[in-house]
Amino acid sequence: MRWFHLAVIILFVAVILIFAFQNLDVVTVSFLGFSARAPLAVVIPIIYLLGAATGGSLIALLRRSYAGSKRGVAAS
Repeated sequence: MRWFHLAVIILFVAVILIFAFQNLDVVTVSFLGFSARAPLAVVIPIIYLLGAATGGSLIALLRRSYAGSKRGVAAS
């Protein structure tokens, strides 16, 4: 089973490297008057990580809010 997992990881890394080498074109990203120029293969992981961080923190905030509201109802 360990070899299967290793093969999947190697395949995944190979796909990522192929994607990165095929997307070296420089793109311009603009947001609220700010703009940045970077290769597409760099922009996509940055946007993905920002989305994961903000999405994860939103889910944590909603869970905490829901748990707090259940405690408030149970106390009264």
